[in-house]
Amino acid sequence: MNINFTKYADGLVPAIIQDANTKNVLMLGFMNQVAVDATISLKNVTFFSRSKNRLWTKGEESGNFLQYISMTLDCDQDTLLIQAVPLGPVCHTGTSTCWGEDAGNDFSFLHQLEQIIGARKNADPSSSYVASLFAKGINKIAQKVGEEAVELVIEAKDDDAKLFLDESADLLFHYMILLQAKGYQLSDIAEVLKQRHQG
Repeated sequence: MNINFTKYADGLVPAIIQDANTKNVLMLGFMNQVAVDATISLKNVTFFSRSKNRLWTKGEESGNFLQYISMTLDCDQDTLLIQAVPLGPVCHTGTSTCWGEDAGNDFSFLHQLEQIIGARKNADPSSSYVASLFAKGINKIAQKVGEEAVELVIEAKDDDAKLFLDESADLLFHYMILLQAKGYQLSDIAEVLKQRHQG
């Protein structure tokens, strides 16, 4: 990767950080070659802090690291786009992006929901509906998805928008549980759809 560090007077290039899963833009930082190399070797996004005048790994104090996934260079070779997975709030104010919570798209909540389902999978079945479904096994989970699908079809034939959306949410929620029970996530389904679209 041939990054043009000479375009700006301070020898740094902007680095836009994007959530690898939700595609939300999380923050903007600046990098020199040492920061780029550190990011790749540490697998945590590392910037050159202009205020501290040193390398700064995001999360080094808070623990809210940005796990490095990939890096691409724009057409002018002077701006980086970095895909990362945030391990906690990104902004020092506690929000998920440096532009506040409203900067995310609606699909970012689905990623959060996947994490919640994963966290509750091994919880006490007596205190968690999700855990109780996992405890009953794949057959019960698949059966529940089937039941929700039938209920959605029934509501689709009527004109009650609220009931239709409620049943749609129920089906998606239980489908996400089924995906995790089989070891997959929505991103795996999205990849299949992308391949079909490209084909």
